[in-house]
Amino acid sequence: MKRALSTAVVVLSLFSLNAFAQSKSCEDLKMEIAAKLDEKGVKNYELKIVAPEEVKGETVVGSCDGGARRIIYTRK
Repeated sequence: MKRALSTAVVVLSLFSLNAFAQSKSCEDLKMEIAAKLDEKGVKNYELKIVAPEEVKGETVVGSCDGGARRIIYTRK
């Protein structure tokens, strides 16, 4: 439970990157988000770059390509 809560806090804090990230390339933003998750000790996750219509309930942790793409977070 404690680990799930800390993971949720990390994921939610990544939402603050969203507005800033729209000017970054998707790969650059994905690498930054992964680095922050790794720094926090988050394990067994996957980040994917997708079109907005491909988001099916996953957690969106970033937006890139001027808002045309989303970066989603899922646990493995």
